[in-house]
Amino acid sequence: MPAAPAAPARTVPSAWALGWRALVRDARAGELTVLLLAIALAVAALSAVGFFADRLQGGLQRDARQLLGGDLVLRSDHPLPPEYAQQARALGLALTQHLTFPTMARADATQGGEVRLVSLKAVEPGYPLRGQLRTSTDPADGEGAPADGVPAAGEAWVDVALLEVLGLRLGERLWLGERAFTVARLLVFEPDRGAGFLTFAPRVLIRADDLPATGLVQPASRIQYRLVVAGDDAAVRRFQAWAQQRLETTDERGAGLESLESGRPELQQTLERAEQFLRLVALLAALLAAVAVAVASRQYALRHLDDCALLRVLGLPQRTMARAYAVAFGLAGLAAALAGLLIGWAVHFVFAWWLGGLLQVALPAPGPLPLLLGLGVGLTLMLTVGLPPVLQLARVPPLRVIRRDVGAPRPAALAVVGAGAAGLAALLLLASRDVALGGIAVAGFALALLLFAAAAWVALALLRWLLRRDAGPAWWRLATRQLVARPGHVMVQVASLAVGLMALALLVLLRTDLIDSWRAATPPDAPNRFVINIQPDQAEAFRAHLAQAGVQRYDWYPMVRGRLVEVNGRPVRPEDYAAARAQRLVEREFNLSYSAERPPHNPVAAGRWVEDEAGAASVETGLAQELGLRLGDELAFDIAGTVHRARITSLRRVDWASMHVNFFVLFPVAALPSDVPYTHIAAFRAPTRPGFDRALLARFPNVTSVDTSAAIAQVQRVLGQVIAAVEFLFLFSLAAGLVVLLATVGATRAQRQRDVAVLRALGAHAALLRRMQTAELAGLGALAGLVAAGAALALAAALAYGVFRFDWRPAWWLPAAGTLAGAGLALLAGWWTLRGVLHTPVVRTLREAPP
Repeated sequence: MPAAPAAPARTVPSAWALGWRALVRDARAGELTVLLLAIALAVAALSAVGFFADRLQGGLQRDARQLLGGDLVLRSDHPLPPEYAQQARALGLALTQHLTFPTMARADATQGGEVRLVSLKAVEPGYPLRGQLRTSTDPADGEGAPADGVPAAGEAWVDVALLEVLGLRLGERLWLGERAFTVARLLVFEPDRGAGFLTFAPRVLIRADDLPATGLVQPASRIQYRLVVAGDDAAVRRFQAWAQQRLETTDERGAGLESLESGRPELQQTLERAEQFLRLVALLAALLAAVAVAVASRQYALRHLDDCALLRVLGLPQRTMARAYAVAFGLAGLAAALAGLLIGWAVHFVFAWWLGGLLQVALPAPGPLPLLLGLGVGLTLMLTVGLPPVLQLARVPPLRVIRRDVGAPRPAALAVVGAGAAGLAALLLLASRDVALGGIAVAGFALALLLFAAAAWVALALLRWLLRRDAGPAWWRLATRQLVARPGHVMVQVASLAVGLMALALLVLLRTDLIDSWRAATPPDAPNRFVINIQPDQAEAFRAHLAQAGVQRYDWYPMVRGRLVEVNGRPVRPEDYAAARAQRLVEREFNLSYSAERPPHNPVAAGRWVEDEAGAASVETGLAQELGLRLGDELAFDIAGTVHRARITSLRRVDWASMHVNFFVLFPVAALPSDVPYTHIAAFRAPTRPGFDRALLARFPNVTSVDTSAAIAQVQRVLGQVIAAVEFLFLFSLAAGLVVLLATVGATRAQRQRDVAVLRALGAHAALLRRMQTAELAGLGALAGLVAAGAALALAAALAYGVFRFDWRPAWWLPAAGTLAGAGLALLAGWWTLRGVLHTPVVRTLREAPP
């Protein structure tokens, strides 16, 4: 009889084929929804912040460079050697030079011949390189129009305040030295004029070619020469390095470089804080996504126990199964990362379009780093956080399905998780671009997870003790047994829910405090007049004049000029300091002051402020750091030829971005010895009615009034830009927190449905089940909310003081709010869990619920 045909050889599908089929099947069934959503969100947050923050930071810095008039300024108190201009031209940079100095201007004799101290500025064609001059012909026009070039020969553009005090009108003559100029236009906005005391008098702007005819430039003139360059960032940096090296090697006194970082701290600090907060949002979104991926992947593994057991029974090798899941998760992670990059790219364009009306320069193109970071974080999250629990399925014996357990993680899987966590932390630190910010966020997040799990363990131990007493109603005992029976699930639930709540609470706290600190620096009623040289015998009359004009709130301090000559008995010499800024500080005279009461906007950072403490001095922290001063050091100041000594008893934090009067050194006394000469300085919000400045200067002709309205408007405009960006990007954190909550609820929903069905089969009625579920979920949520609030307060304090550097006050209402929010969210999740189970037949629920 013929031989039986041979059985066909069994072929095992390739890992790629199995992985692809599993990916398509699970995607259609919604098994990977939370995983993909979490990864896409993390990548979108990081890439959007990366793309947008890079472009926004560059655009804001360029826009803010208007306050310098260029990208870099070389200033000097003597004419600059021609080599600087030659080097700038050789690097392809645009440049312009101008000079500024105080001088007297007078009206023509036919207009009364009034005389006034002015700040004269002589500029070349092409000024300014950044920003625009705005001028007008109407004294009541506060907006003006962009100026076309610089004043023509024989013309002068002046502040409107000068017309008021000199009694002039447009078209009339203004004398500067030996030359008469025609007042052609009114200056409305001068981009590089700055705030504070960059100018001490009304501005007069003329053409540089007209300056020699005035005869004002004399050997003893106090002239500030400025060479301003602008162009490609790389070329600017090369010029800056070359100029800095030349200044150091030639030992040129009275010269130095100014950039956005060094010259205008009021904007630099704001830009730094804005960028740090944007990156913090992205970091927390990525960290929250990691938690969501871990929870969802664990649940994915539990749902696929039967599938894996069946494949094992059919003879599928463990290696093939592991590779198939690696392929599926790798492709899913890549797809989610690409989707996140596309979302991030689109969102950053929305931001750019939204803020395009505020930015006056084109945003630069982003670099490739956000793209690479987004892909790296997406794949790292999926392959090192999401894949290890699933890989355990390949090693699960078929009989273990009965136990519904994937087993303990194996050493190889733990090694992958450890390496992945380290890699993810490194990527997030790189994305933060700030070691302190990234370190506090990542380390605080990891520590918080451990603390939340520990808190859940302690709560379970307490519940076990209460359960042994067998007291309380039935719903309480059932809820307690439900929690104690699954300690691992409880710890995961509490930690996951607490992490989401902590991140949201942290960002709410920091966002509120950060925006409040920005707005407090330049509030709508910020002082826009700084008046100096008020003599002691004018103080009472000056303050009465302000009160009569309706000015009620203002800064008022005595001001003393003094030079630091000794520290701890040793003479102070510029050559003793390596930093150029420190050398300039010890060469100049300080504006000193005294007040028994500490200024409220100057918090003490170290030491103690003791009112009326004789021989004491309070020093600004930045000056102390620059000059190496410490608490207890004895300082000697030369004040009008007399040496006065004081010991440092406190260090103050001074926000130079604020519109308040600030001093490097304050003496905490009500008065200094009678031989110390002083004047007063006042800062206030000027009334809007016309003629106020003229009346003030007519009554007190010796004082100098500085109008900072234009500079404040410029700073407030930039602040508006960054606040809008922070507000919008805050939505990323909300979305990330919701994904964590979705993953946490989804991880236990099926199990809860099965438990409820079993209890119903045993005779439990609906009211009892509702109370049991309410007690269980409210307890979990309240515990998670309470510990999340405590962790958020601790992290907010660390970030506020260690990264953002602003004063922070703890929100003591947060623990109560966090507890209520946690309980409310958990109860909402419980409603979702039980919404249809109580009215569905038990048999159907048990049949449809996953095993």
